[in-house]
Amino acid sequence: MAHPIKHFITITRHRHKVIAHCFRAGIPVRGLLHDLSKYSPTEFIPGAKYYLGTRSPNEGEREEYGYSKAWMHHKGRNRHHFEYWTDYDSVTKQLKGVKMPQKFLIEMFCDRMAASKIYNGKNYTDSHPLEYFMKAKKTRLIHPETSDELEKLLRMLEEKGEDETFKYIRKMRKK
Repeated sequence: MAHPIKHFITITRHRHKVIAHCFRAGIPVRGLLHDLSKYSPTEFIPGAKYYLGTRSPNEGEREEYGYSKAWMHHKGRNRHHFEYWTDYDSVTKQLKGVKMPQKFLIEMFCDRMAASKIYNGKNYTDSHPLEYFMKAKKTRLIHPETSDELEKLLRMLEEKGEDETFKYIRKMRKK
């Protein structure tokens, strides 16, 4: 059974949290542009159909078809996903991760924190985004420097909290 209203509320709540985080991080434009493709029919319809409430609806679509067409659309249009930043190595002819520009890396951090807050609700802690990241670290196709920098920010969030992490990010942006 499709849940278009619940899905709309969830993606909008998530987007608003990312916007607030991006403003705190000093990248307001990235926040305002964040995840607009989720409202397109290609992403919204499967999102409503496979709405789960506690995790991404893309997981439900994957379970049915073995892949998520909505996710493939999303990652190909949103540069804050490391999956966007892959290309073929001209020497090895294999797919490799490309280093993400800083503003998209920061948006990815904001996105992961917001997603953890939405999906964990009142049980959210600043360790949730890091725990989620670490689950698939060894199998992720991501540039090593991008992975290290994201992990550094997520560890800082866990250890020092949001205020200190956003303060660090704003300093980092000025350099």
